[in-house]
Order: sequence, then structure tokens, then C-alpha cells
Amino acid sequence: MKQSITVTDNRSGQTLEIPIENGGVAAHDFSKAVPGVWFYDPGFMATAMAESAITYIDGDAGILRYRGYPIEQLAEHSTYLEVAYLLNHGELPTADQSAAWNEEITYHTYIHENVRKRFLEGFNYDAHPMGMLVSAVAAMSTYYKDAKELNDPETLHRQVVRLIAKMPTLAAACHRFSVGMPFVYPDNSLEYAQNFLSMMWKVAEPHYEPNPVLAHALDVLFILHADHEQNCGTTAMRIVGSSHGDPYSATAAATAALYGPRHGGANEAVVKMLTKIGSLENVNSYIESVKEGKVLLEGFGHRVYKNFDPRATIIKRTADDVFAVTGKNPLLDIALKLEEVALKDDYFVSRHLYPNVDFYSGLIYQAMGFPMEMFTVLFAIPRTSGWLAHFQELLDQDVKIARPRQLYIGAEVRDYVPMARRNR
Repeated sequence: MKQSITVTDNRSGQTLEIPIENGGVAAHDFSKAVPGVWFYDPGFMATAMAESAITYIDGDAGILRYRGYPIEQLAEHSTYLEVAYLLNHGELPTADQSAAWNEEITYHTYIHENVRKRFLEGFNYDAHPMGMLVSAVAAMSTYYKDAKELNDPETLHRQVVRLIAKMPTLAAACHRFSVGMPFVYPDNSLEYAQNFLSMMWKVAEPHYEPNPVLAHALDVLFILHADHEQNCGTTAMRIVGSSHGDPYSATAAATAALYGPRHGGANEAVVKMLTKIGSLENVNSYIESVKEGKVLLEGFGHRVYKNFDPRATIIKRTADDVFAVTGKNPLLDIALKLEEVALKDDYFVSRHLYPNVDFYSGLIYQAMGFPMEMFTVLFAIPRTSGWLAHFQELLDQDVKIARPRQLYIGAEVRDYVPMARRNR
């Protein structure tokens, strides 16, 4: 059967057949059939703003794949740095490529001393770590001026490596400053997630030895958060990238988008909700309040997934491993009861409201000792590799600068009125 649609402009009677390619139709073809008419789609609910070969999501079937590889297989068998390589190079690395990539990332973990001493330490003592991170990432573009040479593959690759390598260092530095603790330099004898935990928690010991179970759990969480198609942060990255802004400025824009509570703050909202519920006895009454529209059920449902979020199943298993080391988070029983009650209630099932990745990730982070102010920062660290993959992809595609249309709803033309004659 031919893959196309036929559009008729009833104003003129003109009819045009438009091909369907990769599940979409080109707006340019549509405008030929219906000139002067724009799609009105707030929030890009039904508009594809990019062609991408990076991440595939089937929300109805609960499928997530990076470069074709199921997220379940990557979470079980891979490492975050291997996944970062996959996202940015299109293929899993060979042993030699993996060793060279890991060595590059490790070499670039240090940040310029002025970033720490003159920039980060200039923030107010109670500055939010995420606000500091947004600013610090943007500031790095002033330290690496070759970052603007986007047409040089070797130079661009160097910026990609620097950003993936330095994000954990910046993140840990922002936390240490916010709690009044001295900065900890990277320990490049440690692996990626281990090194981050060292920079977060090291106090006076000569060599910090992270718990291997916790380090592995964090690495799995990094894999799950590495990319997620055209979300708000990735869209911000692509829009700034379309202007050929440097990778640091574009990553800062993406990080700023993630800072918004509707995007990166969902797991923090889950912890606050569970704390508010307080006990198992209050779960049923809270569920009823949700159904009455009085409160929200945080961590359930997703803009894309109309089935189980495949990451949620993985993260629930990871939670068991973490709690075996840290002891059970006291909010876990409330979370499990909430999930049990909701999934037996047709109100939530009929609305496709299933637990998403944020429902358990906050509990894991809290059990590992991370303050809630760091939850979104922990999201930004791994998502950087996905953002950079999209940045490079749009450069390869020579995408036009983003410039969406609008439907004007303001006043018609009117004449200027001198102030003395304005009666309002």
C-alpha cells in the first residue's frame, strides 16, 4: 500500500498528495498544498523537529534503544563510558577503541584552577549546585576558545571529551562548595563513577575506596539517563547548536532546561511526595486525593511512554542492590505500597499511569547520601553524552538555524497616542 496522505485546500480546491517517510510528512510539502497555513503545536506534541539516528523510543510498547541496542542489554552488560562512546560514534567500541576513549576521558577530568578558585568560589555560600553548574559549563567556553571551530573534527572531538570528562568534576565541586567542604581533585586511578563518588565524599583518607555495588549502581543510572530522544534539554541543545554556538554554550542551555522542575526535578518531587504521605496508612487516602484532582501522583506516567517505562524496571532492581548496602530507605515501603495500589486501580491503568524512571531514582540517590539539591545535577552528568551526540548529528546534517513560526494573536494596526491623551 502506498504510504501517503492527500490534502485538499477547501479555499482553492487544490489537492496534493504528500508522501509519508519514516512515519512523518514534510511540513514543506504540506505548505505547498495549503500555502500560508502553519501547524499550531505548542510543546511539539505532534511535530518532529529533527531526524535522528541516536535514540529510538516506542512509547506504546515500552521500548528504548540507543543506536539500536535495547536499554536492558546495555544496562546489564555495558558501562556508562562505553555507552557514551556508542552515542557519540554510532557503534560500540572495540577493545582498543574503548581503552583509548577511557584514557582520553580520564586525562581531561581536571578543571582549570581559575574555574574553581575565581569562578565557583565567587558564588554565594548557599547557591544551588545546579545554578552553579549551568554557569560553570557556560564559562568553560571562555577557557577553550578553539571550541568555536566546529568544522574541525579533531577540535570538536576534543570538546566532546572535555565535557564528558569534566562534568562529574564540576558537579562534585558545586556540591562541595554548597556544603562548605574543600574541593577534591580527580583520582584518575578510579573509574568514571568511582571517581565521581571520591570527589563527592572524600574527607581525609589518602585514597577513597567507593563501595563497588554503589559505584556500579550509579554507572547503571548514568546509562539509563544518557539520552532520551527529543526531550526539552536535548531540544535546547539542538536549537542553540543550530546557531553554531560552541558545545559549552549549547550544553549550558541544555543544562538550564534540565534545571526546570518540569524536566529534571521529577525524582525530587517523588521524594517530597513520599515524605508528605508519611506512612503506609496514608497511601489509600492519598490515592483518593489524586483521583479527586487535589494532588499529583509524582513519578507516574510519561509524556512519551504509554506503557511501562523500560528504565523503571531496571532501576527497581538496582534499588534492591543499593538498599542491600545502605539499608532500606524508609520511604521505600510507602513507594512500593503506592505502586501496588495504583496499578490495581483502573483509574491509573486506563490512563496509562505507570511508574517511570524518576519514581525510584530519587530513593536510590537519597540512600547513597546525595542531597535532593544534587538530584538534577546527577541527571546532567550522564545526559551530557547524549546532548553532545545530538550536537554532532545536527552539524553533520547541516541543519538550518531553528526559527519556528508563530500564529499572531495580538492587536491589529493602531496609531500611537501621546501620553497626555491616554485614558486608562
